[in-house]
Amino acid sequence: MPAESPSFAQRLAVTGVLPRFSVAMPRSVDIGFLAPLSGQAVAWGLPGLQGCRIWEQWINKAGGLMIDGRRYPVVLHARDSGDDPDAALTNAHDLLRDHDIRLMLMLGGDACRAVARELSDRRILGSTLLPSDLSPDTPYLLAPSEVHPVYVVTGVDWLARTRPDLRRVALCAQQDGMGLPSLATYRAAFKAAGIEIVKEIQYPAAGAPAGDIVRPMLDAAPDILCWCTSYTPLVHAMTDYAHAAGFTGQILSCTLDHYDRLVARLGPDFMEGVTFQFPDFDDPALTEKAFFFNQPKAFYDAFNAAHPGGWTAVSWEYAAILDIWHAAVQKAGTTHPTTVFAAMKQLGEVTHAFGAAEWWGKALFGIDNVLVGDWPVVTIKQGRARIAEFGSVPAWLRRHENLLRAEMDALGQMWQQRLQRDTSVELTTRSV
Repeated sequence: MPAESPSFAQRLAVTGVLPRFSVAMPRSVDIGFLAPLSGQAVAWGLPGLQGCRIWEQWINKAGGLMIDGRRYPVVLHARDSGDDPDAALTNAHDLLRDHDIRLMLMLGGDACRAVARELSDRRILGSTLLPSDLSPDTPYLLAPSEVHPVYVVTGVDWLARTRPDLRRVALCAQQDGMGLPSLATYRAAFKAAGIEIVKEIQYPAAGAPAGDIVRPMLDAAPDILCWCTSYTPLVHAMTDYAHAAGFTGQILSCTLDHYDRLVARLGPDFMEGVTFQFPDFDDPALTEKAFFFNQPKAFYDAFNAAHPGGWTAVSWEYAAILDIWHAAVQKAGTTHPTTVFAAMKQLGEVTHAFGAAEWWGKALFGIDNVLVGDWPVVTIKQGRARIAEFGSVPAWLRRHENLLRAEMDALGQMWQQRLQRDTSVELTTRSV
């Protein structure tokens, strides 16, 4: 939630050009949550719901959403998207049938794309953590919080500048809507940094034995092992395998949920310097950042008190989307989805979790519904995750957007291609 209410001039700028729908405001404001509460991606769903529950409690404890001088309680309705797009669509239908959903929060990927078109047809605002879900035929789907996988370029860029001795990388990714865009982005980032890709493994979306993935990577003698955006259980299994095999180089991963368990199991020396993209919210660097998240350390402490050991990359992300949505509701004076959407897009500079951001995405996704700005690069230091720097995603894109587009095209991840891509389920290896 923003620290200050929008100015009268801001409210006038929005309300003077947008239609008003406050006359028919509901008794409560219904928000849908459709993300994995089971399955291999549960670490990117359930902790997000738990974070949203804290946000919901804080808002309602303050009296609810303030809209045109009246307060309305927020009610969060959650359903499981699991690993099955058909089940996700059924659960979305249940939410839309039973509640007046004003915003649908989703993880993204194959399940999200099964739902996104219907949401846009109904002009219901939806959010995803994966900009690669976006296309012009889902105009009301936004990626305002996490810009996966585009932000991973900041980790590669930081390593290239601070560890110029790292010249060879082996990487792996699962063949699904989470893994393939990540693979394309890491390819582009390594090529932009002049780091040679010596082995690439694409494994089935359902996973594969860690040794079948990591052994061929190690055989290529890389300086860096990159797990891309593999799901949490496999990230742990592959890191365990690398340790057992005696690997002493650099490990890079998009996420490293429950990294404390790896430190306890493999030792702080082995984990020292492992690089990923998601900080703990008690990180001292966050106190020095222009930070658009309501009381980050208080939120972190509240989450850990309620769910000890449960903090992951997404614990805060859905709640951050709710903050951005709440700011737009206050500016527009209504929760009507299309009006809130217009408020988000019409009020100049927008702020996301780590500071000022800009709307982007048309070059890759056909629509500028992605907020890009700074994103943290995180490393393990003495057993704790610590922010090394905030890298600028827009600055990297200005230099290398064409390279990213070429790699997305090569893996069939441009929005036009996704409509008809072939999703193979066989384990493949490729030396580059």
